[in-house]
Amino acid sequence: MKFYQHALALAFAVNEINENPKILPNVTLGFHIYDSYYDSKMTYRTTIDLLFHSHRFFPNYKCGTQTNVMAVTGGLEADVSFHMADILGLYKIPQLTYGSFAPEEQDSATFPTFYHMVPSEAHQNTGIIQLLIQFGWRWVGLLTGDDESGLRFLKTLEPLLAQNGICLASTGRIPHQGQWDNLGDVSALLSNIHQSFTDSRAKAFILYGGSMTMISLNNKIFLGGLTYGGNDLLAKVWILTAQVDFALSGIQRSWDFNLFHGAISFSVHSHEVLDFQKFLRFIKPVRKKEDDFLVDFWEQAFDCTFSSFKESLEMMDACSGEERLESLPGPVFEMQMTGHSYSIYNAVYAVAHALNVMSTSRPNRRTIDEGKSIDLQEVHPWQLHSFLQDISFNNSAGETVSFNGNKEIGAGFDIMNLVTLPNKSFVRVKVGRVDPNVPEGKQFNIHEDLFVWQTAFSQVPPLSVCNDYCHPGYHKKKKEGEKFCCYHCVACPEGKISNQKDMDDCIRCPEDQYPSKDQTECIPRFIIFLPFEGCLGISLASVTASFSVTTLLVLGVFMKHKDTPIVKANNQAITYTLLISLLLCFLCSLLFLGKPNEGTCFFRQPAFGIIFSVAVSCVLAKTITVVVAFMATKPGSNMRKWVGKRLTNSIVLSCSFIQVAICMVWLGTSPPFPDVDTQSLTEEIVVVCNEGSAIMFYIVLGYMGLLSITSMTVAFLARRLPDTFNESKHITFSMLVFCSVWVSFVPTYLSTKGKSMVAVEIFAILASSAGLLAFIFSPKVYIILLRPQLNNKDLLTRRKN
Repeated sequence: MKFYQHALALAFAVNEINENPKILPNVTLGFHIYDSYYDSKMTYRTTIDLLFHSHRFFPNYKCGTQTNVMAVTGGLEADVSFHMADILGLYKIPQLTYGSFAPEEQDSATFPTFYHMVPSEAHQNTGIIQLLIQFGWRWVGLLTGDDESGLRFLKTLEPLLAQNGICLASTGRIPHQGQWDNLGDVSALLSNIHQSFTDSRAKAFILYGGSMTMISLNNKIFLGGLTYGGNDLLAKVWILTAQVDFALSGIQRSWDFNLFHGAISFSVHSHEVLDFQKFLRFIKPVRKKEDDFLVDFWEQAFDCTFSSFKESLEMMDACSGEERLESLPGPVFEMQMTGHSYSIYNAVYAVAHALNVMSTSRPNRRTIDEGKSIDLQEVHPWQLHSFLQDISFNNSAGETVSFNGNKEIGAGFDIMNLVTLPNKSFVRVKVGRVDPNVPEGKQFNIHEDLFVWQTAFSQVPPLSVCNDYCHPGYHKKKKEGEKFCCYHCVACPEGKISNQKDMDDCIRCPEDQYPSKDQTECIPRFIIFLPFEGCLGISLASVTASFSVTTLLVLGVFMKHKDTPIVKANNQAITYTLLISLLLCFLCSLLFLGKPNEGTCFFRQPAFGIIFSVAVSCVLAKTITVVVAFMATKPGSNMRKWVGKRLTNSIVLSCSFIQVAICMVWLGTSPPFPDVDTQSLTEEIVVVCNEGSAIMFYIVLGYMGLLSITSMTVAFLARRLPDTFNESKHITFSMLVFCSVWVSFVPTYLSTKGKSMVAVEIFAILASSAGLLAFIFSPKVYIILLRPQLNNKDLLTRRKN
């Protein structure tokens, strides 16, 4: 009953064309309607009957028949269409199908006589995937017809689902009733259908099949006792493919149809055709005696009879013929033209326009003298192909109809939402579109605010997932032995984030950002260094300035009292050199303050190493001078020739030159440069000076340490010499402090991070320089300024008892 509209759409289109003087004038189109009965044998029989029927079948001969078949529209099912093509293809008769086919079934090279009035299922499959993604449905069920098309759909869709992170919770097959052989088969079938609904997590169900699938499914549900009425098992969002129609028949008309309230249907794109509903209202069985289907349809649709037999009247009401089609519920008959009927309507017009072009084109005219067009009775169907495949026209709905290179109408699919009504009818609400003719990225379009959902879902889209979403800050971890859509939610490891739901893995933040505490976002990191302006920078700079001024004052005291015995006694030149190098040691610490740049990075470590080497070399020279001086006083000693400036200058220059050479090699091969440290601290980026070569840096420190240890050792051995001549005790203490500072510096430097590393190095420079200044020069300054009576030659020549 539901599909009788297809025949009426055909009749309506033919009637419009015959009444239109602009299309095929003086030509009347006729049509024949045959039923396939969903049986291959009957499909072959009716196809031959259409072409060659008289009183007996004579294939390839037209005996007494006046029909001239130019094209065939059908069928709705792919299998029916192919059975028809087995015969129609032999005679190259154009066949305009109005059902959806799989992509591999729409190959124009394999089926050259096929013209597809409906786009390929590939666009529908894409729309299904996009719909599932749109609502976040990752755990869905699937029911298909138990035939080759259903199996092919499953094999096509399942990889697409997997590629988009969607799993099939269950799959079921719906066979036709004719395949039930015994009670065991029925029981197994119902068990299979029931099993498909047991997973309460799967709220979205895809239904794929043919025109009778809905009727078959309703029978299975009814026989399985799964009636809907608050039954959570049936609280589903049904996603129906284009071939499935909302149809009920017989006793099903009294069943509850609310099961499919809120269903989403992919329908063949259509537009409202003018005057079609007026045409339907005018149809009455008494006026259509030439339509053999109309009486049967009327009796079944309105549950009445035209029979005059008394026993029939007792069982059924009599049909008056004045019943109205618009009073029928939607599952029985729809007044609005469906997508398949719209395709049939366009197919009829496509054939008519092709015939019109053929009849009026100049190569097909007879001589001008005859003054008339070619007789269409003389045209063969195969001649129509060249005109049909290039046809393009605007239908009465205002849409352009034409075939693409695959002989396919690329109109796409409408997405409809089913709203059931209390009178067991329904309305279709258009909520979206799949249009392959628009730019990629805009082909799928829906309006979520127009959707109506089952009452069990409280009018919001339900969740259809294997388990709850993993919130930001967590990532998915697969459950062993289950499909990839089922997983545990595990917190992101340290240093990583997830900023979306259901992320497969956490991601690391860019180097200039760090994870938030809840690991859901990346926060920009601060750039830090040891500035002059900060409290620590100001303190270190102040201490540096204080020590530098103190060193200058000591140097001034020594220069002012340069003629006194205590200044002369310990080699004035070495003393001045030591004081100047200590001053530079204090000042070089300023190179470590502020934001590192190429200049400061290039100079600060080598300058520090060279200046300190000069200072320690001076200390070593002073110590060796004391030792040599005392050894030279012994009778018969050969050390007298080493006493003087030549020895001390040689020690200072040679020891300093070695450090200079090391630094030159360092700067020439791998000099320090400004860099950023993104690893030491989580929330901050430290601007540092990269040493360039860590080996050369530690060689510089190692050589400086060697000089320090040597000086301390020599001073320690000379500590028992007479006090008045001897600086060794003071040098020993100063070098002990110096070595202690730098021995503790190395582990402290390596264990600190950020700007604290720079502060540690500055502290080591200041502390070690201050130790040399304090222990070597404070006793002399004390004598010069506070005990001048001790600063005389007699005391310097006095020996201890």
